[in-house]
Amino acid sequence: MPEGPSILLMKEDLRKFTGQKVTDTAGNAKFDKEPLEGKTLLEIKTFGKQTYLVFDEMSVRIHLLMFGSYSIDEQTKPDSSLRLALHFKTGAMYFYTCSVKMVDHEFLTAIDWEADIMSDIWDPKKAEKKLKLKPQMMACDALMNQDIFSGVGNIIKNEVLFRIGVQPESLIGNLPPKKLKELITEARNYSFDFLKWKKEFVLKKHWLVHTKAICPICGEKLVKKQTGIGKRRSFYCEKDQKLY
Repeated sequence: MPEGPSILLMKEDLRKFTGQKVTDTAGNAKFDKEPLEGKTLLEIKTFGKQTYLVFDEMSVRIHLLMFGSYSIDEQTKPDSSLRLALHFKTGAMYFYTCSVKMVDHEFLTAIDWEADIMSDIWDPKKAEKKLKLKPQMMACDALMNQDIFSGVGNIIKNEVLFRIGVQPESLIGNLPPKKLKELITEARNYSFDFLKWKKEFVLKKHWLVHTKAICPICGEKLVKKQTGIGKRRSFYCEKDQKLY
């Protein structure tokens, strides 16, 4: 599943179409696409793993889910995978195997934009307050909670917990205040490292534990385990990451 930094890169690719009118639509998303034709794409907004194509009276929400993808100017996958295509005078955008929905502007106003880990208005104090309300939540679930850390995915989760030396199944309420602040700070720090490395095509070279077998600190074998409510893969070192 693409994480917040990857969605920002997609936004950069799509941005060239802002200010342009939709000339044609296609795709098998289950809503009437005709109202989009002739409309001007006013803005592209992102919230964590979601992208919003904003028009005057409506917006299109794109969520790439686990296996979604996109392309610019050329359709690269078959019609059966094409959820939405928007054509403009200068090119087109295509979205495949993803969730595509129409939403109104009220929907956008209800979003807590300060929860977006990559946003300029990200509020770490608000994240801390939300975490303290869930003392029985595991650290792995907390980082993956999109209401608290919108945009954080499994890669960021694993790498952040290794950076701060916390085992995934640690309870939020058991973390010392310093560790709780480290968790919040590194969630944002690593997200921007992710973005930088992704742009340079070297992201995987910087993974310390995600999908790895050996701890880079002590050389012991890493634990690979499905953890938390979502049963997502965690990679961690029992020696260098403490269970709180």
